[in-house]
Amino acid sequence: QVQLAESGGGLVQPGGSLRLSCAASGSIFTANSMGWSRQAPGKQRELVAHLTRTGTKTYADSVKGRFTISRTIANDTLFLQMTKTNPDDTAIYYCWVFMQGSNYWGQGTQVTVSS
Repeated sequence: QVQLAESGGGLVQPGGSLRLSCAASGSIFTANSMGWSRQAPGKQRELVAHLTRTGTKTYADSVKGRFTISRTIANDTLFLQMTKTNPDDTAIYYCWVFMQGSNYWGQGTQVTVSS
């Protein structure tokens, strides 16, 4: 079993930066893939960034060039660096891990982009 806990959300002004963290309770070194998704009010959850075990990174078109996904060398913490934010980035952000045939999700952290 893996438990994930996000942190780092909050209020940021348009154009500002924020770094989200996702700490795993156990080792996620063997995870096939991991990433971040978000859900805005009244919208479906969408994939924001994806990182495979081999290090391949993919991003939603809406965040390319602005967000960066990364992990610690020990692979037990996942990050999402957000830059050049805009109001459309307002959402609850969830980290997730896919390993041993199961998907694990965190509880989410609220990000609000507003002046």
